[in-house]
This record gives sequence, structure tokens and C-alpha cells, in this order.
Amino acid sequence: MKRKKTETRPWDVAEHLKTEEDIAAYLEAVLEDGDPALISAALGDIARARGMTDIAREAGLGRESLYKALSPEGNPEFATVLKVLRALGLTLHVKAAHR
Repeated sequence: MKRKKTETRPWDVAEHLKTEEDIAAYLEAVLEDGDPALISAALGDIARARGMTDIAREAGLGRESLYKALSPEGNPEFATVLKVLRALGLTLHVKAAHR
């Protein structure tokens, strides 16, 4: 009896960011980690889930430059992060850390 080969494909978080709640929970978890590279990559994941071309246009940025800035190797300026958050319909809030 021949066994079927199991096909796998890389897991892509963008495929699972379907609701505002999914997106908010994902970004909140990443922000808690505090790794800047992870934060920019997560914003890239969210932008891909929403449509990178549309987000780039809303943010007033080029699509390719946005892909590059929000890649795991990217290092976006804070102004870019704020533009992307605004384009995604998200806001950044600050609360006091409990020590």
C-alpha cells in the first residue's frame, strides 16, 4: 500500500488576521515582547493581511519601500510606523508599567 506524501507549506500569520480583534491581540502581544524588529515585522504581517498596496497608498508610501521597511530585516522610522498604524485604523496607547 502506497502512502500519500504529506504536503506542507509555511505558516503565514497574515492568513489568520481576519478580524479587528485578531489584529489587536496579535499586535498587543508583539508590543509586550518589545523587540523592534518583531514589531515592524508584525506590522508587515498586518499590512499584508489588509492588502499592502492599499495600506501603502493610505500611508502615502511606496508599496516596495513599505515591504522593505516592515520586513524582519527592516528598520522603519517612527514616523513610518505611525503612518502605517493610522492607515491600518489603529492607534498607539501608552500606559504606566507596573513595577
